[in-house]
Amino acid sequence: MRVCVTGASGKAGRAIVAELLASGYDVTAVDLQAPRSPLDVPVMQADLVEYGQAVEALAGADAVVHMANIPAPGLYTPAVIFQRNSVMNANVFFAAALHKLKRVVWASSETTLGLDFTEPPKYAPLDEDHYPYPTTTYSLSKVVSETAATHVAAWSGIPFVALRISNIMEPHDYARFPSFQNNVRLRKWNLWSYVDARDVALAARLGLEADVVGASSYIVAAADTVMDRPSADLMAEVFPDVRLTHELKGRESLMSIDKARRVLGYEPKFSWEDLV
Repeated sequence: MRVCVTGASGKAGRAIVAELLASGYDVTAVDLQAPRSPLDVPVMQADLVEYGQAVEALAGADAVVHMANIPAPGLYTPAVIFQRNSVMNANVFFAAALHKLKRVVWASSETTLGLDFTEPPKYAPLDEDHYPYPTTTYSLSKVVSETAATHVAAWSGIPFVALRISNIMEPHDYARFPSFQNNVRLRKWNLWSYVDARDVALAARLGLEADVVGASSYIVAAADTVMDRPSADLMAEVFPDVRLTHELKGRESLMSIDKARRVLGYEPKFSWEDLV
């Protein structure tokens, strides 16, 4: 299978290219920017806000893993983030339908679930049903794109797999994690969640291979939190009035990955504690 990976120069994109090549896929890499360090495949530069460039980028592919977006709130003005992300996603979805691809896997976000929790979550651990709760134009662009994916999947018959990805980390980022431990509120904004870029890559590959139809969405996070304290203690101190859906065990993630485990076969391999 030939897979087009957009946003191939980013944290997730680089890991996804490596994962797919190691798994025997033929990979076409696409990004607006040239990579800061070489990838194992050439990178086609394209601005996916332009529909014609999206069509050209996906030509010849069997599937797409679409990671190209402005990656977080605050990097541009709110209107620019919403406009560019929404248009970019729609263009890739429409180009996939035009080319009759077999699968679309794409980057939604944990932010669709209510981050930064200025208002506490309705319950914890969060799951896919705690949606939609956009609080920024970034998260709203993902909600709009999930809606678009639902309809394009229905029109085209292509399975669309949205990965609601947590805060992506690379191994060098874990050196900062001990500094989180003295302030329990520092990382409450996403319920102390994170995910290793290599586990995002695993989820993307599984999204290509899973036996699914229509449009579906999955939280992708690490199995633990960024903190060295039990998750029940974190919730009791910061969100004491939030209902817990089950008894929390140890340092389990407060972004539930149960659906990704059940449907995609996702089991994260990496924890910050193994590297610090």
